[in-house]
Amino acid sequence: MTNYRTPGEVADEYGVSLDTLRYYERVGVLNPVERGENGHRRYRDDDLALLDLVRCLRETDMPMAELRRFADLIRAGDATIPARIALLDQHDADLAERIAQLNQRREAIRKKIDYYRGVLAEGGGQEPAATSTESPADPNSPEE
Repeated sequence: MTNYRTPGEVADEYGVSLDTLRYYERVGVLNPVERGENGHRRYRDDDLALLDLVRCLRETDMPMAELRRFADLIRAGDATIPARIALLDQHDADLAERIAQLNQRREAIRKKIDYYRGVLAEGGGQEPAATSTESPADPNSPEE
């Protein structure tokens, strides 16, 4: 027996809106969803497995065009597995680069926090007025 979920249940469980579910189906990211006798959408487990992957890829900023391409590759069958791997490998590389950039920015923020804590520890507390966000006396300023 197949376990079905309503759009509302899916939206709640997966943290997406009903509009998003309909949009994903309309643009071909999700397969057309089966409908019950009353015409309402009924999501099956395989629909939800794809939705979970789509959500992961969207949350890591995969563009919609790439998501549609990936979904098309899945629908085309196992002969497209090498192309799916290539697409996911590229997304993984893009994500790794983005994480490295974010880590650099995080380090700059941490240095600024340490600088401000040092100012407070020395009895300071007022940063001199400046037109830029960096004080010339700040030894922890990241180079532009």
